[in-house]
Amino acid sequence: MLKYEKNIRDSINGNLPLTELELNIMDYPQFQRLRRVKQLGFTSLIYPGANHSRFEHCIGTMYLGGKLAESLNLSDDDVQLVRIAGMLHDIGHGPFSHVTEPVMGVKHEKFTEFIIKNTSISTKLSENYNLDKITDIINGKGRLGSIIAGELDVDRMDYLIRDSYYTGVAYGVIDVDRIIANLKLDKYLVLDIKGVQAAESMLLARYFMHPSVYQHHTTRIVNSMFIRSLRLMVEKEDLNKQKLFLYDDNELITRCKNSSIDFTNKTMERIENRRLLKVLKTISLNRFIKPADVFKIDDKDLRKAEQDIANDYNLDKNYIFISLPEYPKFDEMKTQIVNGDELYHLNEVSYIVQALNKARFDYPNIALYAPKEYDELLKKVEISNYLDLPEISEKTINKTHFDQRDLLEYM
Repeated sequence: MLKYEKNIRDSINGNLPLTELELNIMDYPQFQRLRRVKQLGFTSLIYPGANHSRFEHCIGTMYLGGKLAESLNLSDDDVQLVRIAGMLHDIGHGPFSHVTEPVMGVKHEKFTEFIIKNTSISTKLSENYNLDKITDIINGKGRLGSIIAGELDVDRMDYLIRDSYYTGVAYGVIDVDRIIANLKLDKYLVLDIKGVQAAESMLLARYFMHPSVYQHHTTRIVNSMFIRSLRLMVEKEDLNKQKLFLYDDNELITRCKNSSIDFTNKTMERIENRRLLKVLKTISLNRFIKPADVFKIDDKDLRKAEQDIANDYNLDKNYIFISLPEYPKFDEMKTQIVNGDELYHLNEVSYIVQALNKARFDYPNIALYAPKEYDELLKKVEISNYLDLPEISEKTINKTHFDQRDLLEYM
């Protein structure tokens, strides 16, 4: 059993014990920066309590990773390795977490790997572990990778519970203990059939958290405004996107406020005073025969459509936004379920998951954002006139609810 030196108090899990190595790693400035990076970016503009940080999430992931590793009867060395990987898995996040990732141009995992292997923190880590082993686990590789980055991983468990708690949205209720108790490790993690209901609850939590929190329309609006401001700064060489991962939230806000770009200054003023753009038009993805084809639309096509709308109505193109949602990807559906000697995917044994697979395109939409004063001018705008969209179904009834009704017969 690992020797713990100290406890840190966590809002979700209570006292979290820390080893000497974890305490040393925690004191490095690269990890302390995460205290000043919000877990949910600008979501506090919608849910005032959502001010929790990546620091909290990382130590929560570390704790759950260790708990699962011990449940799997791993060696002390592997338990510590999993805990360190969980602790560091988000150390490469830029300011405001996922918000700045499109500007950085690469996934935060790349910067995480860079920090672990090329900064001062690597010296302490390499005294105890092969650095490749740590980054492999963070990237979901190898036998232990699925604990931190798999279909049913501790990263998701922590952020769903934590984000639900701090936003006050009552959808992140997950039976973590039951999931952990029923996970088994061979070549990869599999879930015993007795844990299926707990896995279903986790998938339901993610399904409801997306429209309520992660893809809330106001969240999408403010993210779009901020990303455009940063991209303009990068274009004007007012900001180096390769160094964004070094900033915390406040440092980036200061850089934006001191920018010589007028749009960026005005955007920061709008965000600070919550004078955000408005949703003027939407097209729900469930109207398309093949909704997944929406995500084949290129970013250049979106920018051209915005430019065309601006030209047609003699408006400033910087204030016209056409936004695509995040792809509603639910990897938990692929979770391997073991029943005796047989293996199944979760969506093969769960009617609820089958219904969710259809329902996941019900909430996302393509949206047009602009200042409120543009409302009258853009009343007659049809997004479909400016984008090559997939074929729209003539059916107006949402069949998902019929599928859900049929499921009640099995319950």
